[in-house]
Amino acid sequence: MADMLVRLYALPERGPSRLAPDVRIRRALAAERRVVIAWIEERFGAGWAGEAETAFSSTPARIHIAHDRDRILGFACHDVTALGFFGPTGVEAAMRGKGIGEALLIESLLSMRAAGYAYAIIGGVGPATFYARAVGAVEIAGSTPGIYAGMLFPGDLASGT
Repeated sequence: MADMLVRLYALPERGPSRLAPDVRIRRALAAERRVVIAWIEERFGAGWAGEAETAFSSTPARIHIAHDRDRILGFACHDVTALGFFGPTGVEAAMRGKGIGEALLIESLLSMRAAGYAYAIIGGVGPATFYARAVGAVEIAGSTPGIYAGMLFPGDLASGT
């Protein structure tokens, strides 16, 4: 799976939300760390949970969550495996296709832009057409196998960011 590059200075403006009225996207809080990490590990495996733990190690946390009241629906991290990288990100299987992944992606990328980045790398992309459509991401030639080559948990990351 190749990496993709996003021009943060050319991100689309936040348009009308496709999210259900009770769905919120926000930065996760340190007090939520154990609940969020357990949720990620149960649904996406130890590799992604490990990366998400790193996201909680900075202030502010480098992880955004989508939730409906007290129910987690999805998450997105940035600057965890490498600086300037977006991911991992995931949405509850039953909630996919409702705009949650795109909202998490854009919120994380806007945070990266606010931190001073001009570009972001999406590592080991699975749904390339989604990233191209949502934020104009383009494939980085020669980026396979990329930073994740030789990992101890290769199957855990195989589904893509």
